[in-house]
Amino acid sequence: MQLLRKLGFPISLIYALVVYLRNYLYDVGLLPSKAYKTKTICVGNLSVGGTGKTPMIEFLVANVKEQGRIAVLSRGYGRKSKGYLLAKPGIEVEDLGDEPFQIHKKFPHAHVAVDADRQHGISILEETIGPDIILLDDAFQHRKVRCDQYVLLTSYANLYVDDWYLPSGNLRDSKREARRANIIVVTKCPSKLSMAEQQRIKNKLNPGPGQQVIFSYLDYETTLKGNSREIDLDELRNKKVTLVTGIANPKQLVSFLGAQGIVFEHLAYPDHHFFREKEIALFNNKELILTTEKDYVRLEGKGDNFYYIGVSHKFMNGGKEVLLNMLGESLTAT
Repeated sequence: MQLLRKLGFPISLIYALVVYLRNYLYDVGLLPSKAYKTKTICVGNLSVGGTGKTPMIEFLVANVKEQGRIAVLSRGYGRKSKGYLLAKPGIEVEDLGDEPFQIHKKFPHAHVAVDADRQHGISILEETIGPDIILLDDAFQHRKVRCDQYVLLTSYANLYVDDWYLPSGNLRDSKREARRANIIVVTKCPSKLSMAEQQRIKNKLNPGPGQQVIFSYLDYETTLKGNSREIDLDELRNKKVTLVTGIANPKQLVSFLGAQGIVFEHLAYPDHHFFREKEIALFNNKELILTTEKDYVRLEGKGDNFYYIGVSHKFMNGGKEVLLNMLGESLTAT
């Protein structure tokens, strides 16, 4: 893999040039960027996958709901449907996509829609739902929409300032675009990150005037939910466990389970993977399947031995209040 990335370096230079020119055209107004009457919050990153966008959207849906009617607009990656689609009772995960379906199932008060064309999706939401707030999932690079607030996520283990462009690295957008963020969240940190290390990272990110840098870690639930019942994480120590993941970066989950003394085999699949019948049959022959919540929405009802482990962001040093206060000030501004 490292050799392929090195061989792809010339391609990454071309990619970087295309990214730079595209952003330049938006910056000077030759490519238009549209603002909307509805307050919009963009959650995204500069790299491909693995920074915790879905838990961040869930955190915002859960904590900003008192501000009014909430809509979530996502691309719906991997779905089988096309165009704009609003989640309704009875909708299938294949039509909505795994991440939007997970949010729809967990937060019935939120209006969850998918559309690759974010301008089109926002316009329909405004016409049909009239939300007070629209959360744009994974939309930092979508310059056609000008949002009220931008929340940029970057993983502690792979800060965007240390990364390089695809295909040699993981960057899909320019590091320079971080200047558009109101809040930069360093995610997936060790739970006990020293103040000195936090300051070192802040210095490295070098935030601009008015930008806030906060830190979070992933907090895994110890009660596992499944089709038939709930079990405690400790029970896994006495079972033959198979971990099934179809996410961008399962390393932190693997490390967490190992630290809990749980022995397991790991079957890793590509991000957003829709499991085939042969794979489902394999899982049903295992004693216990443990998976992520995002994967579980694609597996639910297909076996009695499937359980998922929930995860959420936990913020350090008052980061939660910083995030919510900053967003609240924007949303109440006229």
